[in-house]
Order: sequence, then C-alpha cells, then structure tokens
Amino acid sequence: MQSACAAVLKRFIRHGRLRVHWPDGQAQDFAGPPGSGPEAAVRLHDARTVRGLVLNPTLSVGESYMDGGLEPLGCPIYDVLDVLMTNLMANGDGHPAARFGAAVGWARRRLDQFNPAGRARRNVAHHYDLNGRLYSLFLDRDRQYSCAYFPRGDETLEAAQAAKKRHIAAKLCLDRPDLSVLDIGCGWGGMALTLARDFGAKVLGITLSVEQLNEARARAAAEGLQERVRFELRDYRAVNERFDRIVSVGMFEHVGVDHYRAFFETMHRCLNPDGVALLHAIGRNEQPGSTNPWLTKYIFPGGYCPAMSEVLAVSERSGLLLTDIEILRLHYAETLRHWRRRFAANRDTIASLYDERFCRMFEFYLAGSEISFRRENMMVFQIQLAHRQEAVPITRDYIAAVENAVPRDRRVSA
Repeated sequence: MQSACAAVLKRFIRHGRLRVHWPDGQAQDFAGPPGSGPEAAVRLHDARTVRGLVLNPTLSVGESYMDGGLEPLGCPIYDVLDVLMTNLMANGDGHPAARFGAAVGWARRRLDQFNPAGRARRNVAHHYDLNGRLYSLFLDRDRQYSCAYFPRGDETLEAAQAAKKRHIAAKLCLDRPDLSVLDIGCGWGGMALTLARDFGAKVLGITLSVEQLNEARARAAAEGLQERVRFELRDYRAVNERFDRIVSVGMFEHVGVDHYRAFFETMHRCLNPDGVALLHAIGRNEQPGSTNPWLTKYIFPGGYCPAMSEVLAVSERSGLLLTDIEILRLHYAETLRHWRRRFAANRDTIASLYDERFCRMFEFYLAGSEISFRRENMMVFQIQLAHRQEAVPITRDYIAAVENAVPRDRRVSA
C-alpha cells in the first residue's frame, strides 16, 4: 500500500510541498515548483493509516489524526490540511478514491440530511449539548457560535461578534420598541438578549439543545430580561404564532435540503404582513454538493451548507420577497482563526474535560473549516425577506445609519 499511496501523492501534490515519513522510516517529498504553495510534513505510523489514506482519504485523514496514526512533524495540523486542501482545489481529480467518495456522498446526501423533528433534536444534541464549559473556552464572552463581522479586519473577536449582531439588527429594521421577534436556533441566547436589551424587542428564542436552553434562560434571568425574552425547546416547524420580525443565525445549515420548503413555509406563516426576516447561514459559492463524511460523522450529523441556487429556488416559491442579499467571504475564516487560537491556548483545560482524542477531533474541525473558507468556495450569506416591497427602505443606507448611531464603546461591549 505504501507504493500506491506514494503514487497517488505524487499525482496529487502539485502545489507546495508535503514531506511524508513512512512507517518503514523512509522519508519522501511530494512537491510542486518551489514557492508554489504551503509546506508541511507528516509521519505515518502504521500500515493501517497508509491503507486508509489510499482507500478512503476524506474520512481517514481526520480519523488518523485523531487516533495518532498521522502525526504532523514540526507544524500544526492546520499546515498539513492547508497543503492538502490547496491541492484539492487546484487538482480535485488527483485521487480516485476521493472522486468515488464524492459520488457516494452525492448519492446519499438526501438520506444524510433527512431531519424530521426527532432526528434533528438528536443531531443538535450531538454537538451542542457538550459540556457547556467547552464553548466558553474558545468562543467570545457572548458565546456567538457563528460568523463574526469584521468591518475593518483587525477587530477583536468580541468586537467582531458585537458588530455581527448589530449588522443583523440593522437589517431587521427595529425602528420602534416592543416589536416581536422570533429567533430560530437561538443558541445560548446572545442575539435574542441583544435585540431585547439594545433595541427594546420582545423575543422568543427557540432551540433543540437542552444545554443551550438552560444557559439562555439563566442569562436572561441574570440580566433581568425575563419579561422581554423567553426561550423554549421547540422545533421551528411547531411554531404558529405571528411575529413582526424573524431572525435565524447559523441554524439553516442543520435543516437539510428536503426540509427547506418547511423552513420557508414557517417564515411565511409566522411573519406579520409588514414584517422583515433575516436568514444568516453558511453556503457554498459553487454548484450543490455534499458534506464531507468526516464532518458528518464526528461534528455535524445531518448538516449541509447549501449552494445559493438551492436556497433561492425554494425561497422564491415561499411567497416571501427577496429584499436583500449580502455575501460575507473571509469573515468566517477570521472568526475560525480566533476560535482555533483560543482553543489552542486552552487545550490543557479542554483535555481535562474530555481527552486527547477529542482535542484532536476539534483541532481538525476548526483547522479544516478555516481553510475551507480561505482556500475553497465557502462563504456566509445573509438573506433579507419580507411580504411587501415597502417593508424595508429602498436603499441600503439605513444599515450603516443604524450601526453608526451606536457609540463605538457600546458596540464593542454589546
């Protein structure tokens, strides 16, 4: 298998350089022209690791790192993935097993994304009902677990997440107090609390995570906002009340293609006639695809980041009008860079909560995700929707006006 793996790498690595130390002690370089890309080195400790990289690389690279069979040498796993993903983008047909795996992933993607209410709740629990302290060790103080917004590019994570919330609030057109807001997939409550505290909204936040629900309710009580914000363990399909505004941040990735119609039907049904809705989610700047099998197995079962064509094809049939689209490209790469560094700084504490294998799993997830936004065609989209053309201003000037109306120190600490 070693010769087969070497033959694949020789064909695949055309940019940068990857030095491989084989189980028999030999070292071999696979490289493109000097200066053509990132460089890294790895040690493959056993024949099982080599065999996995030949037969099922999209799953085995991550599993081998988690289990210790693949060891980065003199560099973090980020550098190894940077070499591999750079070459994947430039030379996607370089690994026959990867091509076969992609075909299988496409064939079964609707099965993987089948998320009725019961399965959706189990999928959410897999990732979001982990030890609550884990997320406090690498997220910002408000526990925003979605793409931050970097207007200048040099903001702290806290400032960028506060800017994200205000950017979204501006698009919700919260121009008077006591507007009712539905927050679909409210996480630990940061967005809902911000809309209530800073904009006078009355918010219902819904989640399928028990851990998030308990934390969100505790935060509302600590801030004395129980009269303005309530949190419930509820599936979006079970909501029938009407709201002036609807917001969903970082939840649509868990809906599944076959359930997009139900999601937009919920928005249409629950949004008041003069209301405004804002959907913030991860997407792909390319044709529809499938989720990486390692990510599906270990991080986000049932998850999928759609192409815009898949989203708009359904939203157009929902009866809601598309009033604004914004694409955030490198903002999530910067967000993940902050998370990855904070995770590394607190790695010993996180290992005491779980174990070494868990730390490696999360490192692989954060590094791979960051590179996918830097090297691949991943992005974040914000779609604004309404029933009526006149529900929002006819130019986008109002967004900056709302953002600039708040003093900088308050915006950072919000």
